[in-house]
Amino acid sequence: MTEMFSFTAYRQLSQMLLAVIFFHGSEYILAISIHGKNNATLKSLLISSNYIVAMICSLLEYLVEIYFFPDMKKHWVISNTGLFMVVVGEIIRKLAIITAGKSFSHLIKRLHEDDHVLITHGVYKYIRHPSYCGFLIWSVGTQIMLCNPLSTLAFAAVVWRFFQLRIPYEEFFLRQFFGVEYEEYAKRTISGVPFIK
Repeated sequence: MTEMFSFTAYRQLSQMLLAVIFFHGSEYILAISIHGKNNATLKSLLISSNYIVAMICSLLEYLVEIYFFPDMKKHWVISNTGLFMVVVGEIIRKLAIITAGKSFSHLIKRLHEDDHVLITHGVYKYIRHPSYCGFLIWSVGTQIMLCNPLSTLAFAAVVWRFFQLRIPYEEFFLRQFFGVEYEEYAKRTISGVPFIK
């Protein structure tokens, strides 16, 4: 029982809480900064019921494991690797949002708008979907940081599957909006999510 109030638990859970608050808070602040307060909604926080369930499961796994197997949470090389992934994922995602500016949206655009241009510079020069890449790294990193083996696998699988479905759908519209320009761009860049072309 004392392990639940140990330095290990305090450090890892504090890091997780700060990572989640910073991620969602900065998403909302950027949405307001780029699109204006009237166009930013609570959806800009990117918190869904599925996301809440995933985070609760992650926390439950952590508490069960630290109670019954406290030593498995003390692998600092693994935990620090996860923390590094959280920071890298956050940087990649925020660079993507800032670089795209008004062309970035949390929702897939199905109608072409005048201020929606194809972004091919900055991080987009190398990765077509850097915000997805950053989110995948960030979300899996949160679980590695907590030394949560089950949630690490679950987050990786669920987030990857989400992007496996989302990327072709989004690129269908991008090809309609930008035609040959997008085709050429897609040939010279990676998607940013492993095993998705």
